[in-house]
Amino acid sequence: MDMGSNNVGGVDLSRLSQTEKQELQQFVMNEAQKARIQESIHKLTDTCFRKCIPSGAIKKAPLDKYEEPCVKNCVDRFLDANFLVLRELERLRQ
Repeated sequence: MDMGSNNVGGVDLSRLSQTEKQELQQFVMNEAQKARIQESIHKLTDTCFRKCIPSGAIKKAPLDKYEEPCVKNCVDRFLDANFLVLRELERLRQ
């Protein structure tokens, strides 16, 4: 894609109305936010898996009595940390 062009995917952006441009911009922002959330989930999954299932083996059996609470605690701490950061960012915005 040519970043200097007004043509994206065969659509001439210069022909879009201001409302359509705003809707497109909002759509792109929403998709970027979804991608960031998905990236965070992948990182969380990888981190907790490495921490709680050290063998790294792919299991066909349920998590054992040590792994399950470890994963739950790992996820809880991740969410706690994210909420803390979000609250602080919100406080700084005000």
